[in-house]
Amino acid sequence: MGWCCDVIQELARRRVSARSFRTGGVEFRAIAQILEVARQAPSGANRQPWKFIVVDNPKLKSLVRKACEKGEEEYHSRAPRWMKRWMRKRNISPIKPFLTQAPYLIVVCADTGAPYHIQSTWISIGYILLAAEEMGLGTLTYTPSSVSELRKILEIPEKYSPEAILPIGLPTGGKRKRRRSLKDLIYINRWGKAGSVDI
Repeated sequence: MGWCCDVIQELARRRVSARSFRTGGVEFRAIAQILEVARQAPSGANRQPWKFIVVDNPKLKSLVRKACEKGEEEYHSRAPRWMKRWMRKRNISPIKPFLTQAPYLIVVCADTGAPYHIQSTWISIGYILLAAEEMGLGTLTYTPSSVSELRKILEIPEKYSPEAILPIGLPTGGKRKRRRSLKDLIYINRWGKAGSVDI
């Protein structure tokens, strides 16, 4: 019997987080197609608790970046010493140029009144990541450290929680990813009972 998920598996293996982008070269139609995929995601009680704000206005993107970097600076200053060392080692800084480089930002919001709103919304984000990869576009799941300013800038109602900002565009590079082996992640029938895995 042939495997039916080869295409999805290849997309998932190929996809990496992009942190730098070309400033143009993407039509809005591509973003609409990606969001058409996202809205097909399953959700708790079929409430479909997600809303998507597509930001392409350069001034708005600059305001979003400024608000996010301010939140990151505060987060970095409060972080324990071990985390500061960890972030320095990986060159993680409060500066987020991808928020203005990417031609589009998709701000993904979840309806906090819906059951399983966080889980459901993140499933839709997973769909976005694979759809973008299939179209040859790069993206990143950026979760802002503070969302109060973001709410004001984009006029997001209190009922909705901004879950992630996804910059989307043509990537100029991507961070190589490392993944644990499948056999290290699977137990058979009960915790701790390993089995052979062959795919």
